Amino acid sequence: MKYDVKDLKLADKGKLRIEWAEAQMPVLRKIREDFSKDKSLAGLKIAACLHVTTETANLMITLKEGGADVVLTASNPLSTQDDVAAALVKHYGISVFAIKGEDDKTYYQHIDAALSIRPRITMDDGADLVSTLHRKGGELLSNVIGGTEETTTGVIRLRAMANDGVLAYPIIAVNDAYTKHLFDNRYGTGQSTIDGILRATNYLIAGSYFVVAGYGWCGRGVAMRARGAGAKVIITETDPLRALEANMDGYMVMKMEDAARIGDIFVTVTGDKHVLRKEHFLAMKDGAIVANSGHFNVEIDIPALEEMAVSKRKVRDFVDEYTLEDGRRIYLLAEGRLVNLSAAEGHPASVMDMSFANQALSVLYLKENAQNLEKKVYRVPEEIDKRIARMKLESLGIEIDELTEEQKEYLTSWEEGT
Repeated sequence: MKYDVKDLKLADKGKLRIEWAEAQMPVLRKIREDFSKDKSLAGLKIAACLHVTTETANLMITLKEGGADVVLTASNPLSTQDDVAAALVKHYGISVFAIKGEDDKTYYQHIDAALSIRPRITMDDGADLVSTLHRKGGELLSNVIGGTEETTTGVIRLRAMANDGVLAYPIIAVNDAYTKHLFDNRYGTGQSTIDGILRATNYLIAGSYFVVAGYGWCGRGVAMRARGAGAKVIITETDPLRALEANMDGYMVMKMEDAARIGDIFVTVTGDKHVLRKEHFLAMKDGAIVANSGHFNVEIDIPALEEMAVSKRKVRDFVDEYTLEDGRRIYLLAEGRLVNLSAAEGHPASVMDMSFANQALSVLYLKENAQNLEKKVYRVPEEIDKRIARMKLESLGIEIDELTEEQKEYLTSWEEGT
């Protein structure tokens, strides 16, 4: 078995943490039990490019229990938990290519290593694996029957590929499942982003001006948790509907050029490029903290900040201080990468339970249906989404009503009125 991890001596610690997460993932556990019994994925080769965390480890174990041949590589250079990577190799016999802090060259070498198994299915978080595979092309690409994508940024990239007619196989957008984005993006990103900022800075959020760029599901979650910690939350948006919603949710809404003058903490969660840039840095007050929870480190114009700074130093783990010509200091967290996974542990296992249940069942769906799908991006089938919601409710001991036959008939008819 080939692998490249930091240190196998970390494996025992990683195994304990994997087990801790597993206890909070009852839906994925039930799927694993079913997969193990039926060997639903027997012989299927899967290359996965995901954040190497305890929750991801439980997904990989589930796929292997189903009979799949799985290899895992990191989807972000700073998000790998080295003890988890070691545990997957040593205790679970799963090939992993991931080291926290790896440079870009190593990052793509690891992606190449994952692709070397000649996968039939890809699992991606950000679409780096898929884009690399498409650049390689040839027999390696033609061998793939389908893939899944975990996050908003990746879905955007893949839909662009499909629109340009270059996507070579069908992709299921796990991010678009209700049991993913309504919970993972909102409650997971909200809690883990605040966690990452606090671990990196030990900053008091209460009373601060907390600027959230983007009011999608991730932005909603971050804003909710920041307000819960006592911050005065400002939302910046380009979408008028989301801006209006943020206003009605009770947040201050303004342009970034205005928010930049008063903000204490800035978090970007847009999936777009250079949301924070030179003119904003020039307006920020001394001591402003800048972080990103979008997938790629392009949301903050780091090259512009580097060019503006007369000095730079690391003042804490995951905190770089940039001093501008006039003496003002701007603090960039986690090199502008995902602060919730770089400086903290990412989303809690309980919410990732649903996200990775979608991944597992989507892989099975692709195995059984890929030949009937076009080369485009699909939502998770509704029956899978609702099945996961029911399983999660059951695991929480929650029962809900069912429609009566009369109610079903009423909802499908038009004759009855006032």
